[in-house]
Amino acid sequence: MNIHIIRHGQTSYNVLGLCNDNPARHVYLTMEGIAQAERAAKQLSAVPFEVIFVSQLPRTRQTARFINDYHKVRIIECEELNDIRSGFDGKPVEEYFAATGRDRFNIVPPGGESLRQFQRRINAFIDVLLMEVYENILIVAHEETMRVFAARFNGLTLREVESLAFGNCEHLSFQVDNRLKHSA
Repeated sequence: MNIHIIRHGQTSYNVLGLCNDNPARHVYLTMEGIAQAERAAKQLSAVPFEVIFVSQLPRTRQTARFINDYHKVRIIECEELNDIRSGFDGKPVEEYFAATGRDRFNIVPPGGESLRQFQRRINAFIDVLLMEVYENILIVAHEETMRVFAARFNGLTLREVESLAFGNCEHLSFQVDNRLKHSA
């Protein structure tokens, strides 16, 4: 299975440095975010995706639609792929980091989840995904999600990838051998 994961395009909240983990909040791509999604769509146009998975946040669906113009495949919305629940939706990212900065792995902000809880949620999604029979999939998600994928498929601890930064519409790919699970 070839797993491609891309971060969504730029949003106004990215520009303003605000948290957004509430799917009901209408946070959409900026003009730059649209241009990023269009460039990513062209770069990925030759990959024969069979399905696209997105989080419930509008910015991932919007990015996926641009990419899907070249593929015309099913887009599946997955709550499990939602961004980390910060407990600071609509508030400055600096406030979130100030509240969790000394131990983001274990501190659970009010109304949020720890990085460790988020990692378990994303890894559970990956476990289910690896039971599927796909050759090429695309996941449009968030920076923290990309860190978990990088940790999982590059054999790194979350602490080792914590300093990794992924720009808007940055793309990673992983080739995963899940055939053994399907040959029994």
